[in-house]
Amino acid sequence: MNWNQITAIAQKDIKAITSNVQVWLGLVLLPLVFGVLLPGALILLLKSINFVDNDLVDMVQKVIKQLPEGAKKEQITELPTFNHQIIYIFVNYTLGPFFLIIPVMNSLMIALNSLVGEKERRTLESLMFAPIEVKDLFFGKLIATFIPTFVVTLASFILCGIIVNGLSYSMFDGLIFPNLSWGIILLWVAPMFSGLVILISIFISARSKSFQEAQQLGGVVVLPVVGAAISQVTGIVLLSPQLLLGAGFVLLIINFLLLHRLTRMNQRHVLFERQVH
Repeated sequence: MNWNQITAIAQKDIKAITSNVQVWLGLVLLPLVFGVLLPGALILLLKSINFVDNDLVDMVQKVIKQLPEGAKKEQITELPTFNHQIIYIFVNYTLGPFFLIIPVMNSLMIALNSLVGEKERRTLESLMFAPIEVKDLFFGKLIATFIPTFVVTLASFILCGIIVNGLSYSMFDGLIFPNLSWGIILLWVAPMFSGLVILISIFISARSKSFQEAQQLGGVVVLPVVGAAISQVTGIVLLSPQLLLGAGFVLLIINFLLLHRLTRMNQRHVLFERQVH
């Protein structure tokens, strides 16, 4: 690999990303919705509602029963009101999968526009004639997508922490965010999942003729995150730290295999033929 070429490609793409208003709007709106508005609005709502016996109460009790025996489960069950319990569970168990939508959607949006954008601007042809290995081209675009995605995810995490702890501090007399699972999500699962989304998106964009076509195909990769969010809300599956660590290792292996496969499938002549469709 030629790291000078990879760095040059990454810098070029990051510059294009930072100068694209539409991309920046997407990078800003998602964190605002899932990192600020969603947790803030729900915490305010959950603080003000007087809960009675209903399906929501049963659902939360089901989640509590699934928690492993130990200090954490005792801490939740000993909270003074149901409002305390549901807010704590929402922040530390339910919000995580929804937060993953931020890196997944941002990396999807940037990566899908990667090669397709080069095709639509008719700049991919010059890359194909340049003395650049296909693997270096993909690595450069992977890095160019990963860096802004992770920076935005980290900023979203900080904003989310400020909002969550700011709204709940007086209620709990302390900080309830983040916990161990959140640390694993931020530093392990989100980067691995983002890498997978980027690789799949680059593969799709390399094989697509337009951004609309790539976007339709790429939307499928969001479904696992939505499924994880639904499973957390309904209590079907609880994403424990052990499960999150295991999922990250599985994603790491898949990423290595997919990267190897990707660089073998997308040869220079294939990309060029699709560029001149």
